[in-house]
Amino acid sequence: MHVVDLTPNAITVLQKRYLLKDLQGNIVETPEDLFRRVAGNIAGADRVYDPSVDLASIGDEFYDLMASLDFLPNSPTLMNAGRELQQLSACFVLPVGDSMEEIFDAVKQMALIQKSGGGTGFAFSRLRPKNDVVGSTKGVSSGPVSFMSVFDNATEAIKQGGTRRGANMGILRVDHPDILDFIKCKDEDHHFNNFNISVAATKEFMEAVEKGEKYPLRNPRTKEIVGLLDAREVFEKMVYYAWKNGDPGIIFIDRINGDNPTPQVGDVESTNPCGEQPLLPYESCNLGSINLSHMVKGGEVDWERLGSVTEKAVHFLDNVIDLNRYTLPQIEAMTKANRKIGLGVMGFADLLIQMGIPYDHPEAFATGEKVMAFIQQRGKNASRELALKRGSFPNFSASALKGRWDAMRNATVTTIAPAGTISIIAGTSSGIEPPFALAFVRHVLDGKELLEINPFLEAMAREEGFYTEELMRKIAQLGHVQGFEEVPERIRHLFVTAHDISPRDHIRMQAAFQKYTDNAVSKTVNFSHEATVDDVGEVYQLAYQLGCKGVTIYRDRSRGKQVLYKGLGDLESDRAGTMEDLSKMEKKPRARRDVIHGSTWKIRTGCGNLYVTVNEDEDGQLFEIFNQIGKAGGCAASQSEAIGRLVSLAFRSSIEPEDIIRQLKGISCHMPVWHQSGKVLSCSDAMAKAIEWHIQKMRAQRIGALGREALSTPPEMDVSRGRESKKTPQGMSGVFFRGACPECGGPLLFEEGCVKCFCGYSDCG
Repeated sequence: MHVVDLTPNAITVLQKRYLLKDLQGNIVETPEDLFRRVAGNIAGADRVYDPSVDLASIGDEFYDLMASLDFLPNSPTLMNAGRELQQLSACFVLPVGDSMEEIFDAVKQMALIQKSGGGTGFAFSRLRPKNDVVGSTKGVSSGPVSFMSVFDNATEAIKQGGTRRGANMGILRVDHPDILDFIKCKDEDHHFNNFNISVAATKEFMEAVEKGEKYPLRNPRTKEIVGLLDAREVFEKMVYYAWKNGDPGIIFIDRINGDNPTPQVGDVESTNPCGEQPLLPYESCNLGSINLSHMVKGGEVDWERLGSVTEKAVHFLDNVIDLNRYTLPQIEAMTKANRKIGLGVMGFADLLIQMGIPYDHPEAFATGEKVMAFIQQRGKNASRELALKRGSFPNFSASALKGRWDAMRNATVTTIAPAGTISIIAGTSSGIEPPFALAFVRHVLDGKELLEINPFLEAMAREEGFYTEELMRKIAQLGHVQGFEEVPERIRHLFVTAHDISPRDHIRMQAAFQKYTDNAVSKTVNFSHEATVDDVGEVYQLAYQLGCKGVTIYRDRSRGKQVLYKGLGDLESDRAGTMEDLSKMEKKPRARRDVIHGSTWKIRTGCGNLYVTVNEDEDGQLFEIFNQIGKAGGCAASQSEAIGRLVSLAFRSSIEPEDIIRQLKGISCHMPVWHQSGKVLSCSDAMAKAIEWHIQKMRAQRIGALGREALSTPPEMDVSRGRESKKTPQGMSGVFFRGACPECGGPLLFEEGCVKCFCGYSDCG
């Protein structure tokens, strides 16, 4: 029996999200208990096929598989197996039909799935375009983008509770008449924050892009051609908005359906939230990842161990299908008819480091292809062996697999998922991604700072004699080792991070794994802040040429608020961070001039009327606030003044306004009140609202639209208007975007189509 060897960070993540708790919130199981609970539960499926089977030995095998950290299933399985919920799948796709009843059925079904910890994907391509006729009411349709807001708002309400946050994928075909509205629907950071979006690009469209031709738009209600668009212009718009803020991604829908193993059942319309799992409507899939960092022996791939783990993992994942408690009968029927599993990998970057291969070296691409080809073949063989014992999946006889295999238990076997949280539990790198940062400082609950270093870098540094804590803290400030003369050159070449690697090499690695993956590959292509729109367009084209099934890109600092931090020092510094940058990281409050201008807001609170003055400096950046409480006096007045002083200090130290708003907004006191502009929970909440309103006012001034209703001053607010600022305050466009982790306060990363934190928090669950 393996003794579970976990990192402190892994233990923290397990304690926060996975380990069983009693009614008082006390943890009542150990990590060993968790793996034993999951293993015993999943082993139980064998009894369905062989009543005399030795369940104890199978349970021991599954326990060792997980306790060794050689393999871990997706989070819902770890959380729910052997517990009352017993919802074990992470990925679901729901159909959205073109009627009010079907749309709101999908909203309800989404709510049930997200309540149980699953993520949902939707294609909105069946919905009639905006201004199209609605026969039942003689009115006109509001279009798919409008209805997406309903799903987004429902997710926002659902995700306030539970152990996993709701996440969605929204997809629209490129030939839908509303495609241009869809492409720009996430232009503002505060719209559709619970959605990743992707355009479903057809072969017809991609060929028209290449030839510079127009392509047809089709009304999904009538199937008629209703217009033509210039394909290159549409492609350029997609690329521009992806360059601007990361959305939309692109999926190559005809390529996905070309690999659809059960075309007789239907077409694939959408994927799961991170894009790696194409699914039919009402289909679900359970995922798991092999820890490749454990599959190295003597500097080479340990093929024997990798093969054994692959076979056991296929057995495990197939069992999950039978033990799963499905949220909807339609999902159970579709899932059991095709029995798709998604076996992937994590720790690939760590495998390369142990083999001495830089991530962007041609040998790395060849290694990725060879490893995945091996897993694919052994996984398929294992699925066939299971089919000979248990029977093929019910739709096998009419499937595309029938001519190539005599039996097959699972319609698909392999998927490369992000493996974000489970990779933290396993103590390895995420999915097939390169390291994002080689060292960083973690802030823990008691206010202490812990220096966390890539274990392979730390081991090599100690072995070769260049380790010092001072050096590691410098590396933590920038996140990478490039430019550090203390680090030997060959080690600098080996330890490359996501931003040291060219976008083209990111795509080459994705394509290497896609070649031998049934489903798709979750991978983020990182761009520097200086990357051009054309750079992004070239990568989209290259992804199509190399056989990828989709692309997710992120350009550094492309959102209004920086969310992809490369180091924990000067978050505004450029990626080409030099050693000189380290001397510029000290923050000092800006000096105050004798006269500055702003606005005063009168807000009703439970303590009386609060007057909040928000002032700007000469460059139009927020500089300070003053708070005056009307009638309360005493403790309320002193606390209000103290908060104002601290917020002012944060403004003057160039802390982003959205970070401050996030900290203040939503704090409740015992006397919340209703104001004309909404509920005010406390004086702190009122200050956050005042800052937001002031920012909106400044925006309106800049565009000459103070009278515009959408940006008007809230009702009955007393405002003293200051002068128009000279330039846009830093971070204005990202006021509603969370730039810091809501659980630990640390920096968020954008990776594999999802916002996540080193502590294990993830917007995608």
